[in-house]
Amino acid sequence: MADIPLSNTNDLPRVENDHPNLISQAAEQVDATTPDTAIRILSTKEYREAALCLAEAFATDHVVRYPIDTPDRENWTNEQKWNLHLAAMEYVTYAHCLKGLVTTIGSNYDSVALWMPPGKNMDDFFTIMRSGLWRLKFSLSAEGKKRFFHEFLPLLHKSKQEVLENRDDDSWYLVYIGTKPASRGKGYCRRLIEHVTSRADAENRACYLESSNDINPAIYQKLGFRITKQIALKPAGQQEIRMDCMLREPVAPDQRILPEKGKL
Repeated sequence: MADIPLSNTNDLPRVENDHPNLISQAAEQVDATTPDTAIRILSTKEYREAALCLAEAFATDHVVRYPIDTPDRENWTNEQKWNLHLAAMEYVTYAHCLKGLVTTIGSNYDSVALWMPPGKNMDDFFTIMRSGLWRLKFSLSAEGKKRFFHEFLPLLHKSKQEVLENRDDDSWYLVYIGTKPASRGKGYCRRLIEHVTSRADAENRACYLESSNDINPAIYQKLGFRITKQIALKPAGQQEIRMDCMLREPVAPDQRILPEKGKL
């Protein structure tokens, strides 16, 4: 689930990325102009810093908080909920360091993107255990486990398959993208997205994401994405939480239209 927030701990074993070719290929596209504008590819050594950026970016996102802000956790303090929110982001980020592509821009992990490349996923036993994702089975409440494992994940999986069909395993999936509140408005998210969409274009592959922010689809459209499906989480007795599934088809170099700088 990817989103661009606008302006408006557990110790894990250290494991290097298990597909170095992906890093070396993507590294060729890194812009090494200045520390603030260079895109860096992160390893497991930096997963905590990347996860903290995403946790801050999605601190109030209703989709991300869906398994945390549950009726059976009403007695929890905001600090307890934040700690669980941060831990979940650490597990997901670590898993992407192992099996996906994690990029950042800015001098202090100001914006971070988690991509799942073609042919990759984080569903295998090794990744689940090493990343800590298995801990969610014990740290989420009964309602939280139901929401996350039986509603949220199946809905995303089913929707992605329906949109991409036979390309489901041959596309780039933008799982998360977010910017720290203090670093918004600098074009960081646009840079991180274009870093991979340009590669996807060269590979003739589609890019896919889900957005939970009503404002952001119009912004993603400027980068070539279009809404292909609308889905919703439906908590009992509460207003449904809508998401937009968006697809970007590969674009030939002579057909690209660059967005204005500073708009994302």
